[in-house]
Amino acid sequence: MTPLTIGILSVTHLSQPTETFKKIADACFHGADMILHAGDLTDPAILTVFSGKEVHAVHGNMCSALSCQHLPTHKEIRVGGFTIGLIHRFGNTYDFESRLIEIFPEADCIVYGHTHRPVCHRLGGVLYINPGSFTGTGYSGAGGTFAILEVGETLQAQIYQIQAKL
Repeated sequence: MTPLTIGILSVTHLSQPTETFKKIADACFHGADMILHAGDLTDPAILTVFSGKEVHAVHGNMCSALSCQHLPTHKEIRVGGFTIGLIHRFGNTYDFESRLIEIFPEADCIVYGHTHRPVCHRLGGVLYINPGSFTGTGYSGAGGTFAILEVGETLQAQIYQIQAKL
């Protein structure tokens, strides 16, 4: 199987794609076959930056009414024999990761957002990924982060720091 590269981002908090956002997104995801946006994109226009790629997105708690109308709260995606759950948040707390398996009981990987804190680890055989905040709205002035997921015989992911500020 030829590995598939998935670019993962969340928390863009932009009402439209700026030139800087376009440049940074292109630099981060130029080699990605697919894009997953884990919510708080604010407006669906953000997704136009990824034309030519397969894109899956969910809305978050900071999204416009248009985003909430056109994007689901959560979804499952099948990729290379694996099931990936995609969601922004679960409930009204920042400590919800352990409960995500309730929504995606068959998932091999669960991608979520909301906390602005990047995460990439396995729990009970499931790979959990939170790409953090793409636009650098992390705690203590942290810069932006994103994740790359490689889908092949196994699932492998890594978090990356964005060098430029949006």
